Amino acid sequence: MDDRVRIEVDARGIADVCMVRGDKMNALDAAMFEALAAAIDQLKADPQVRVVVLHGQGRAFCAGLDTGRFDKMSTGQPGAMRDLLARSHGRSNSAQYLGMGWRELAVPVIAAVHGVAFGGGLQLALGADIRLVTAEARLSVLEIKWGLVPDMAGIALMRGLLRDDVVRELTFSGRIVGGAEAVALGLATRVCADPLAEAFVLAAEIVGRSPDALRQAKQLLNRALDEDTASLLLAESQAQTEVMGSANQTEAVRASLQKRAPSFAIGRPR
Repeated sequence: MDDRVRIEVDARGIADVCMVRGDKMNALDAAMFEALAAAIDQLKADPQVRVVVLHGQGRAFCAGLDTGRFDKMSTGQPGAMRDLLARSHGRSNSAQYLGMGWRELAVPVIAAVHGVAFGGGLQLALGADIRLVTAEARLSVLEIKWGLVPDMAGIALMRGLLRDDVVRELTFSGRIVGGAEAVALGLATRVCADPLAEAFVLAAEIVGRSPDALRQAKQLLNRALDEDTASLLLAESQAQTEVMGSANQTEAVRASLQKRAPSFAIGRPR
């Protein structure tokens, strides 16, 4: 896990969780998926943790799915497809757990976002309770570029943050938004010159509050948003299973990698 995610918990109970694949903009390869899931499990099991700060090393928070996986999708190589319908983590599959897992932690989670948070990287940030971003940050529900739907709990997480029509516009278009617009839309909490420093300031304030009240407050807030989330997460996986590996999805990947306009077949995806 240490070559993908580093965790340090200080004496106050503030957990510093850093994605350390900075040379690849913290892109989500198989090892990063496993490391993030292991990090969530470790934090859940540690009673000393009072608040979590999640961030990325280097130039970006997280650039989304590693392009190597898209190469495999475009050529049908083994390992490109996952069993999305298996509920491996309660109501979530293994990918959705990277979004929902932060929401399910009993303690507050603050994401400090700089550079880009694209696709899965954005869904990872959406799992946090609070998202602090730079003005220059770029965020996108980018899955449509690759002929896919958000499948890391993105729809379930966005429905409590953004208006329905805004979720639809961003999901249908893959449009990239900056930090200030992200705040205005509801994707981010506020703009900061230094989100990581500000996240630790906020974390220090939070650990000064009653841990019992914080846990109960988060539980209540989650209940307000989680009505029938299990059914929505399964529907998300079913939708992704329908499009993943189809002719049009493969064409979307090839066109994106080859930097050309796609040529889609009109009709059903399979």
